[in-house]
Amino acid sequence: MKNRRKHFLSKLFAALLTASAFLGTFTQARVLAVNEQFDDPNDNFISQNEALTDLMNEPGENAPSVSATSYILYDSLSGATVMGRNPDEPLEPASTTKIMTILLALENLSPDEVVTITPDMYQELPADYVTLGLSEGEEATVRDLMYAAMLTSANDATLALAIYMGGTQLSFCSMMNQRALELGCTHTNFVNAYGLANPSHLTTAADLALILEEAVTHPEFCEMATTISYTMPATNLYDAPRVINNANRFISTQEYAYDYYIGGKTGYTDTAGYTLVAAAQKNDRTLIGVILGGTDPNIRFRDMINLFEYGFTHFTTIPVDYTEFTSIVNSTLEQVNGALINTDLQVTEYDYLKTLSPYLTTTSDRVAAGCTNMVELSGQSIDSSNTDQTLELPLCKVFNDGKTYIVGSLTLRITTRDRVIEMTPEKHSKWDKIKLICRTVFVITLLILILIIAFLLFRRSHRRRLRDEAHKRSRML
Repeated sequence: MKNRRKHFLSKLFAALLTASAFLGTFTQARVLAVNEQFDDPNDNFISQNEALTDLMNEPGENAPSVSATSYILYDSLSGATVMGRNPDEPLEPASTTKIMTILLALENLSPDEVVTITPDMYQELPADYVTLGLSEGEEATVRDLMYAAMLTSANDATLALAIYMGGTQLSFCSMMNQRALELGCTHTNFVNAYGLANPSHLTTAADLALILEEAVTHPEFCEMATTISYTMPATNLYDAPRVINNANRFISTQEYAYDYYIGGKTGYTDTAGYTLVAAAQKNDRTLIGVILGGTDPNIRFRDMINLFEYGFTHFTTIPVDYTEFTSIVNSTLEQVNGALINTDLQVTEYDYLKTLSPYLTTTSDRVAAGCTNMVELSGQSIDSSNTDQTLELPLCKVFNDGKTYIVGSLTLRITTRDRVIEMTPEKHSKWDKIKLICRTVFVITLLILILIIAFLLFRRSHRRRLRDEAHKRSRML
């Protein structure tokens, strides 16, 4: 009898252990569901940094060729380089250097300030370099000097601005290099203010794109760059007005006129070759092109126009609106909190606005085919023993060809559940309550069923034993 009772209790205990194990497996499966939402990470994932240069790896069939040592086509909205060759190779920029000098003048001087010319503002210039013909003691406004520097690439006007701002050209070059660093230029070293040939005077196509990007944010720069002709009034030493014509072929010729051109600068020296930096704007989208080491004064303009036309048609820049991700972020929060419901953890903080890219540039065909948004959960894990942990979940735009761009991240901070908050009904969703109640009812019902079955089995075994004993007694009689 005692052995039978022990056997019954062991069966009952095993049944209870089975129920407990089932409950534990159910909880674990919920946590694993977070990790298994996407079974296989997409090999086509492009990070936010990679998206800035990835399109250079996708040359189109009709992409234009550029006859230059280095070039770049840069989208100002997204910061993406969509085409290029050797964009980070340090090369001599020639007179495209003047963009930085004019930018600093726009940022630090008033156009109406009067500059008194000193000999050091023109004496060092090579004899064959273009000048405005300034004289010692002559007075000219900052506006006049900027127009002369921009339209005809007057080197004395540029040097006058530089020395007026920096005291000396050397000091001004320090200002130039510091401003370049602030703009994100990493391979630039200016040793003069106007583009004098010098093996140490170097920058890159990528850096020049950043400098022009900043310059065209000044309406005065674009106005100067697109002016056909400017008349400089007479000065105290020059009694006739000077007519300054724009030498940039985008403005001065019909053959290379480009309707969307908004600003830029040309350059040439024997060692630098033909250089060109230009910006074009169409439908509120700005593209910036840079050509360094060109082989022909005219071909560089045709190459630049071809780059712009291809850039505006073959590539599209789309805004990334945070509201696109609101629904999927809320769904992810519910899923993660649901997985943690049987633990002491919960999501206490989250953010996805700080890291979101404002724009994304990709091919026009890809955009036309459409895309979906998702939160990438593969490879993520939650440690139930860690009471303060942070998850970084990539926010992605998945295009129909499989290309997946990471455009930001959802940051989740998971900490110990606040017991006070846990007792406040409005802090939990009704669905969380229903799930908890259903799970509790399920477990209790399962245990009751196990007890009933165990009781019935015991009673049946007991009756059979009594019948067997009665049968034995009857045979003995």
